[in-house]
Formats: sequence, structure tokens, C-alpha cells
Amino acid sequence: MSQILRQHAEQQFAEELDMLRKSDSRERPGNWAMSPWAVATYLMGGRLDNGFEISPKYIGNRRIIETAIATLATDRALLLFGVPGTAKSWVSEHLAAAVSGDSTMLIQGTAGTSEEQLRYGWNYAHLLSKGPSTDALVPSPLMRAMELGKTARVEELTRIPADVQDTLITILSEKSLPIPELGIQCQAVRGFNVIATANNRDKGINELSSALKRRFNTVILPVPASEDEEIAIVTKRVGEMGRALQLPGEPPALKEVRRVVQIFRELRNGQTEDGKTKLKMPSGTLSTAEAISVINSGVAMAGHFGDGVLRAGDVAASLVGAIVKDPVQDAVVWREYQETVMKERDDWKDLYRACRDQD
Repeated sequence: MSQILRQHAEQQFAEELDMLRKSDSRERPGNWAMSPWAVATYLMGGRLDNGFEISPKYIGNRRIIETAIATLATDRALLLFGVPGTAKSWVSEHLAAAVSGDSTMLIQGTAGTSEEQLRYGWNYAHLLSKGPSTDALVPSPLMRAMELGKTARVEELTRIPADVQDTLITILSEKSLPIPELGIQCQAVRGFNVIATANNRDKGINELSSALKRRFNTVILPVPASEDEEIAIVTKRVGEMGRALQLPGEPPALKEVRRVVQIFRELRNGQTEDGKTKLKMPSGTLSTAEAISVINSGVAMAGHFGDGVLRAGDVAASLVGAIVKDPVQDAVVWREYQETVMKERDDWKDLYRACRDQD
């Protein structure tokens, strides 16, 4: 397992999940690995009665997570909705790991996702030699989740073509999947549900039909409410990813994390944190996930090509690529921010010079 680049949630946090299951005496919905209370504790973190500490997986409003868990305990599917980088996929994976003990029943939505990838396919060697049969059937992750009573995940639902999306309607309303070639149905076992994710900033998306929308309870995951909350998220994830990737060098100083987060928040909001200066906004989303990437790249730069200490020059090298997506429009936005904001802050002189050197 030490050679795996990224473990599944149920592997990475196996000890926490095991301790929660052992200490969980509350009522569990059918086929759930633990109670809704334990699932919330796993996501939000907390201390168990025996003193064992559960690390937070999501930093934000607890009520949002409780609403998502309550949805999964009913017959309604869950749609996690929001701008890119608000931890939709992260929350989806950890919910599935806690509820079912398995987060791998995943369908990645793209413009090329077909109906067979949602429903089932065929082993054509078996099909040609013996005709349609259960042996020739190749179940999708969604179908396997139905058979086992587990949680299926559909990432980027709105990127899937509209006619393919509607394949879900019968599954979500009737909790069954017709297989007309065999004259049978796959009926969902208790515990089955679906978590889908979608973002509202994507280009070229396919709107959900009203019929499909009614089958989901939508929970909106917001951007971090405060600078301190976003800094906490970035610091935590950078530490976890640094250990997983075995990046050399010291953990990043809070000063550098704070500056990156502040830059992202100010450009994202179109004004400085004190509200005194209006700013042009770049074309990109500048999400929390991108801030994490900037810091991680800086740590790698410092570790491999410096003395292991993250400094302004290491951060600047990644900042430009994160902010300037459009080489014309975003370059103007970034240059203006440097001259009107960064240059005027006394304790940002080093970062200003490092960013100017990147131009």
C-alpha cells in the first residue's frame, strides 16, 4: 500500500472508520456501515468517548453535511452542487466510504459517457457464442451498487449528455434497472443510493431535466466563508498531500499560505479584503483546490531546487499559472493586482518582486 499514489478514503482512514464502527451504538439505516451520527463525526471530526481523535475531512458548516447524510438515509438521491474546488468530489468520496465502506463504485461523467456506462454492457465474446445471458452481462458500478446495497457516485453529472442523464430516472424512482434483453430487472437492495456532483461554472454543460432534478435533493457546498477557514483547509490538505507524495522540505509557513489564500479570495471577489479597492476578476475560478496546488508546487520547488524552506520565489513560480488562464485578459488582471495591491503592502515586497521576475 505504501507505493499507491492515492489511497481510497476507506484505506487512508481505515483506523478512524474502524474505531467509529466499534464505538457506534446508535441506530443504523439498512445496510449502512455506521449510524448517521458516526458518518457526520467522520466527516466533521471529533473525539470519541474512549479519547480517540477523528480528524475533520470537511471544514465548514456542519448542518450542510448533516443535511447530505439525512438525504442518503431516505430514498432520495443526493446532488452536491457548487463552484469548482468546493470539495464536492472529496465529500462524495468520504460519504460513500463512511456509509458503505466502499467509495470505488464511481462513474466519471464526461461528454462521451454512454448509456451503457450507467446501466450495463456486454462481454461480446460470450454474447456472440452463447447469446444474451447473465454470464455475458457486464454490470456498471451503478448496477453493482444496486445489487450490493451500497452507494454509487456519479461525478460531473451535468457533463453527461442529457439523454444519457435521463437513464437515471427509472433507477432513482423505481429503484430498479430493467434488462429487456433478458426479460428481467435488477432490483436495488436496501442501502443503495446515489451521490452525484455538478458545478455551476462549467462551460458546455447539459442542464438536468426537471424530472431528474426532482429525484435529487440538492445540497450546495459554498466556498469557504472566511479567510481563516480557507487557510485551515489549505494547510490541512497540503500537509496530507505532502506526506502522501513524500515531498521533501519543511511544511509551508503560515505566512505563505495566508498570502496565497488572500490573493485568491481578493481576485475571486473582485475587491481587496478591506473592501477599499475594486479589482478586475480573472477568467478562472481560483478555487481552494487551486490554492492547495500552488502551495504544493511551491513546496516541491523548495524541496528539490532550494533549501527546503518555502519562500516567495517558490510560490510565485506557481501563482502565474494558476491565475493567468487567458494570456491576454488574465495577464492584464494579474499585472494590475501586482501594481495596485501587492506593491503597496510593505510585508509583500518579496512576493511582489518574485512575481515581477516571472513576467
